[in-house]
Amino acid sequence: MTDPMTSADGAAAEPRHPQQSPEKAAVGTSRRDLLRGALLGGVGGLVVGAAGGSVAGRTLISEDVTDTIDLSAKYPFYGQRYQGGVATEPQRHCVFATFRFAPSAGPKDLQLLLARWSAAIAVLQDGRTVGAVEPTSALQPPRDTGEAYELGPASLTVTLGLGPSVFGDRFGLARFKPALFSDLPALNGDFLDPKYTGGDLSLQACADDPQVSYHAFRNLSRIGRGVVIPYWTVLGFGRASAGPGQQTPRMLLGFKDGTRNIKTDDELNRFVWIDRSDQPWLDGGTYQVVRKIRMLLETWDADRVGDQQQIFGRDKLEGAPLTGTKEFDTPDFAARDAEGEFVIKPLAHIALVAPENNGGIMIKRRSYSYTDGLAADGSLDAGLLFVSYQNDPQLFIRMQNRLGANDLLNEYIRHIGSGIFVVPPAPEEGHYIGEALFA
Repeated sequence: MTDPMTSADGAAAEPRHPQQSPEKAAVGTSRRDLLRGALLGGVGGLVVGAAGGSVAGRTLISEDVTDTIDLSAKYPFYGQRYQGGVATEPQRHCVFATFRFAPSAGPKDLQLLLARWSAAIAVLQDGRTVGAVEPTSALQPPRDTGEAYELGPASLTVTLGLGPSVFGDRFGLARFKPALFSDLPALNGDFLDPKYTGGDLSLQACADDPQVSYHAFRNLSRIGRGVVIPYWTVLGFGRASAGPGQQTPRMLLGFKDGTRNIKTDDELNRFVWIDRSDQPWLDGGTYQVVRKIRMLLETWDADRVGDQQQIFGRDKLEGAPLTGTKEFDTPDFAARDAEGEFVIKPLAHIALVAPENNGGIMIKRRSYSYTDGLAADGSLDAGLLFVSYQNDPQLFIRMQNRLGANDLLNEYIRHIGSGIFVVPPAPEEGHYIGEALFA
């Protein structure tokens, strides 16, 4: 990976790949115009009005197609109070992985692994390789796998989490276990597959270049060989929000995802970051919950748009609550229609997760879409890699139990994977993640 073109503070630089002129599909007609004509003419204008609101006549292709990413941007690893990848603006690609300990791994192995991983993450986030791509001898393996050589850091962040098993008797760390931390209980709506459940360590590698995020996961996995074994992984993608003025990303069900997410420092301090914990080593950390949620896309795609909007409680294209006109309008859960029925159904998704209906609690959601190709029956095997951060796991547990028991969306989704991890604070230079556990 080459030296980045911007400093760690995000100073502006000329994009490495400036926007090119639109490719012409025919003389005087752009490919975008042809696509718009095919969509509007070929399917009768896509008029899809139905009960719960009309979405007829909307523009299908934005006039503003400019899309540039600074692949030289980078985030520092050392000297931050919090690990990156939590409050960081979501990058476009994610590799989420869990690991199990090798049978022979002991306390010293775990300590050395966390130290080596921390040093490697610092190098990777800075846009460098973890070692020589070409060894001095042809008989030696390279220290870096090389697939990200000459690529920029692409805003890479790597977030490490420790599972409940870390604080058992095996490593002598039981006295450091936070009082709030334990395995997730059985939750309403669970259809868990053991292949995607649990884990001793978690690794979330996010970047704006998929090859950069996978390179980080691959090299850290190699560094961990003999101590940890990759357990289950999810490759996530999404049109993530990249800053002010950017659009809220959409999940594979076609609705915007993250409209009312935690955004301010005050909300982060109240609901995400741990402070004055019963375990001082954890101050500046947080709890991570990950869920692999398969979506029954064929069933969803056959449902009417009006039904879909009632299930979410939002307009599908604009993202506005059914009681408003703009995406960020505050939902009015008391509003009724002419027949006296609630405009937003009490069991609609946004009604069940709204802070107003959950004692004011919020969680930081940092989710990505995923696809695993086709299932054995030929159906689309895809869905949502749901990742949330909160300073009390009960915030998630209470919300998921409410959703799992009542959400109108449950007919179309299955929670097939699950895990919980504690995310320690970021280290100072010369130190490593979780070092206080081995003092």
